[in-house]
Amino acid sequence: MTTAAFCVQLICRVVSPIFGFDLLVVLTILISAILMMSAILRGCDGSNLLDDTANFTGEKTARPNLNSLRGFDVIDEIKAAVNSACYGNVVSCADILAIAARDSVNILGAPWYQVQLGRRDSLTASLNDANNDIPPPFFNLSSLLSNFQSHSLDLKDLVVLSGGHTIGLARCTTFVARIYNDTNINPNFDATLKNICPVNSGGNKTFPLDTTTTVFDTVYYQDLLQQKGLLHSDQQLFDGGNSETDDLVRYYSNNPYAFGEDFGVSMLKMGNLKPLTGSNGQIRMNCRRVN
Repeated sequence: MTTAAFCVQLICRVVSPIFGFDLLVVLTILISAILMMSAILRGCDGSNLLDDTANFTGEKTARPNLNSLRGFDVIDEIKAAVNSACYGNVVSCADILAIAARDSVNILGAPWYQVQLGRRDSLTASLNDANNDIPPPFFNLSSLLSNFQSHSLDLKDLVVLSGGHTIGLARCTTFVARIYNDTNINPNFDATLKNICPVNSGGNKTFPLDTTTTVFDTVYYQDLLQQKGLLHSDQQLFDGGNSETDDLVRYYSNNPYAFGEDFGVSMLKMGNLKPLTGSNGQIRMNCRRVN
């Protein structure tokens, strides 16, 4: 077995027991990994793992990431175990995060997919880019699609990767405008959310992104059919018409196998956008800071 293959197996062994004992870590590390792997900023380069310093402000405090990106200590634990077992700094933080994302969704029910390796880690990060380039929950469909297309992702990727919301929670601040302003929302669902998130309070309370939030399934899409999308951007994928997004939502709502397979394909596509390879970037010894 090659050193790289051994190290990948080690990551899997470290990840599994951590996720098995703390489901919250599964949810938060998945969110972190998807945000990183979406390559919305500069590519799959681990930039959002960097801590702020006296002379540098990273992406962890950006509006889309604040109180959402967590689980960094788990990445630290995996990185330390890999460096120790592999007798050196041979696996990048970006690759570790890509594998952790794959293994976390697999534990929760998604099909296993091959992760391509060889990424290197960024030397910097951008708070401004994170604030402006990660699509916010109030985007409409045209804005979402434009954002994805600007990063070589298409409409199918948009619908498939939005299905990652089958897992996790959202804070009131991300959907309060929807429940008090949108009309394309199930009345009973709307009433429930308003009880949890009064218009002028409860900003940090949370609600599941779908009704089976600890299972990787297609309930997210089934909820959209009933106008129970939690975020404005979620419900934008389905309006009950005959658009391509409507057709895809209907298709995935009844085809969990197809969703799982396509999710793996789109995750790989994201992970391969503008990777740092060769002499670009570095393999960080500590994922929180450059060497």
